[in-house]
Amino acid sequence: MIFIDNRQTKVTLDKETEDILTKIIDYCLKVEKVYIDYEVSVIFIDNAQIREINREYRKIDKETDVLSFPMLEYPSKKVYKDVYLNYKFDDSFFDEGRLVFGDIAISLEKAKAQSIEYGHSFLREICYLTIHSVLHLLGYDHIEEDDKIIMRKREEEILENFNINRNL
Repeated sequence: MIFIDNRQTKVTLDKETEDILTKIIDYCLKVEKVYIDYEVSVIFIDNAQIREINREYRKIDKETDVLSFPMLEYPSKKVYKDVYLNYKFDDSFFDEGRLVFGDIAISLEKAKAQSIEYGHSFLREICYLTIHSVLHLLGYDHIEEDDKIIMRKREEEILENFNINRNL
């Protein structure tokens, strides 16, 4: 189950775009072999709201584009596809039988500005940010260069599956 909550009024987000994002989240989880019921929450906010959250949780007093709040504790730092097939998560990670992966906060205001800065569509930008964040919920990271290469490759593969490229 995917919960989407638009808490901002600065950037218009239509139902069609929300539907695409829902399909992308579902696809991300399925391609990573998540075959059980799951829960992901997405909130859309503005720059002021994401700055406040960034300050509170990361102690960084500036706006950012997306924040991920994973709920799961993985058996190792490096998580790849088979973890969901081979690992038994504690019951505390479930809500009404759904595995709770976590929360995503996206600043639509920042995404809009970045789409202009990078010269591609707003749709491409928020799809990318959504995929990026879902991969964080799945245990991917980009601190180490090797991990960054793996994560970027996976992001691009998912975007390509939806025919979303930098020219869009």
